[in-house]
Amino acid sequence: VQLIESGGGSVQAGGSLRLSCAASGGTSSGYAVGWFRQAPGKEREFVAVFRRGGRGTYYADSIKGRFTISRDNAKNTVYLQMNSLKPEDTALYYCTASTSDISTIKGLGDYWGQGTQVTVSS
Repeated sequence: VQLIESGGGSVQAGGSLRLSCAASGGTSSGYAVGWFRQAPGKEREFVAVFRRGGRGTYYADSIKGRFTISRDNAKNTVYLQMNSLKPEDTALYYCTASTSDISTIKGLGDYWGQGTQVTVSS
């Protein structure tokens, strides 16, 4: 399984971006797919996950109400819609996939993308 992120860029505070995570090799609904981010000098942190088997979503408190994760199984793609962006959202965003919800949330996913940069200016 190969994960490829896209959609990052530079935006002003209050703006929006939609990130995409396209999976080749197949990540069906049997996989949990999540997003993490890492800002310079900081540890990687969990952002959101779309649980396997259609069991819904889970978000970090820091982005709850502003970000929405969704998936299109027909396209093997997971999206992260980011609204009301803040400068503190600036980071390299990664997607990850695993057959375990817990492993994905804990950053122990089997598969990782290379990341896409999001920069939010004030």
